Amino acid sequence: MPRGLRAPDLAAAHDAALSYEDYLATDPERAQRWIDLAPDVTLTPDQSRLLRGFTRRMPVLCISGIWCGDCVRQGPVLQRIAEANPCIDLRFIDRDALPDLVEQVRINDGTRVPVTLFMAEDFEPVSIMGDRTLSYYRHMAEQKLGGTCPVPGAPTADTLLDSLVADWLDEFERVHLLLRLSGRLRTIHGD
Repeated sequence: MPRGLRAPDLAAAHDAALSYEDYLATDPERAQRWIDLAPDVTLTPDQSRLLRGFTRRMPVLCISGIWCGDCVRQGPVLQRIAEANPCIDLRFIDRDALPDLVEQVRINDGTRVPVTLFMAEDFEPVSIMGDRTLSYYRHMAEQKLGGTCPVPGAPTADTLLDSLVADWLDEFERVHLLLRLSGRLRTIHGD
């Protein structure tokens, strides 16, 4: 977790961010790719059941670019996961709207998107994930590194979207369990 991320700043960023629908409305032409992908993003019954079991409020902020291909692939996945449980408070904000925050969450010294920040209910930072998931990096390695470097577990084109859903779901579950088992939050909630 980058040093210097503070709960008041994250709360302000989350408040300034937009819902999925409002974010897409900022650029309807580019948003069409997001809209076209959304129906293909599905959760299995087990994944839906898991998400419905989340009990801690989890503010999530996706720093994005509506023009970005990686964001097109992952934004609808994040939204589908958030739709499964009202405890997940997902918001989107354009990378250029928060230059100071973007500087604090650089990935490999780059201002990449998407970068997704997971927070506790009081906006204390918990996790940052970006810019691509493990499955997508495996897929890219298989494509770019070729036969000289086979990548075990690399998803095929048919399974890539399901793999992205599974990768993101794993991070949401990890964060939820961290929040649920947090001594600090258990004291607050008396559980």
